[in-house]
Amino acid sequence: MSQVVDAPHKNKRWRIGSLEILIIGLIALVVGQQWIVTFFTNPALQTASTIFVSIVVQAMPFLVGGVLLSGAVTAFIPASVWQRVLPKNKALAVPVSGCAGMLLPGCECASVPVAGSLVSKGVPASSALTFLLAAPAINPIVLVSTFVAFPGEPALVLARFIASLATAIIVGWIWLRFGQDSWMRMASRLHLVGDTKFETFRRTAAHDFLHAGGFLVFGAAIAAFINVIIPAEWMQSVADNPVLAIGFMALLAIVLSICSEADAFVASSFTQFSLTSKLVFMVVGPMVDIKLVAMQTGIFGRRFAMRFAPTTLVVAIAMSLIVGGVLLT
Repeated sequence: MSQVVDAPHKNKRWRIGSLEILIIGLIALVVGQQWIVTFFTNPALQTASTIFVSIVVQAMPFLVGGVLLSGAVTAFIPASVWQRVLPKNKALAVPVSGCAGMLLPGCECASVPVAGSLVSKGVPASSALTFLLAAPAINPIVLVSTFVAFPGEPALVLARFIASLATAIIVGWIWLRFGQDSWMRMASRLHLVGDTKFETFRRTAAHDFLHAGGFLVFGAAIAAFINVIIPAEWMQSVADNPVLAIGFMALLAIVLSICSEADAFVASSFTQFSLTSKLVFMVVGPMVDIKLVAMQTGIFGRRFAMRFAPTTLVVAIAMSLIVGGVLLT
């Protein structure tokens, strides 16, 4: 097999790429946020810019912290550790893997390849998939960002933790009982591995920041657009109908594909909607969205994604409604 050999260091030229453009743009947004908001004279554009800037600026520290932790986990914690710490009983290993997601934080962009690596190293698929769902949904960065995005609503933070962990564990048990190895086709993948652990950390963090930052900007723009362009009466009518509100927020989470470290700030901008419908948005998003389904298809195969994503979506909505009905009403 032919290998691509890097050119000598002296011949490499630094070029401005997508990552650098994103970083420069986000820094400019943070520094010039007041000027951006006051630049527009149209009231609707002022409102939209205010929503957009506030979402991005509030979410940025959590996004940076999340991708740094994700890079550290990928670089410094080998997947083989799981084989030593997981219980031999596969049914018991599922909730242990779910709880491990709280100790090994990472965004959903990182959780899919990490889960693929775990499976390739012999970790039971049910445990790896439980971790895939739990890690981006219940890690400390996500919980703290939810607390900041919803001041005065500690019950919502608890509800997100319980509903997300329950979803991950239940889906893991479903896969353990009904899943088949033939549904998973482990594709060959390019790893962001460097010559040293620090280089692996740098590449992984840069990769996750580029993807997560881009989706954050996109999600904030869409949230601002929806809050301003769509008539308030229409939005209110959707929010007042529990079924429509749940469906709308679940669909929005799937389409926006926002990083879990930032999705709470987007959810909080939809002030017309109930806490339970916002909970649906925050539970569904880190587990089932467009980019995740695409990544799962690429790593585990189409047959897997066609079964795993719908199952996860149904369980996530059901757990959100149950937990929300108990804690948020």
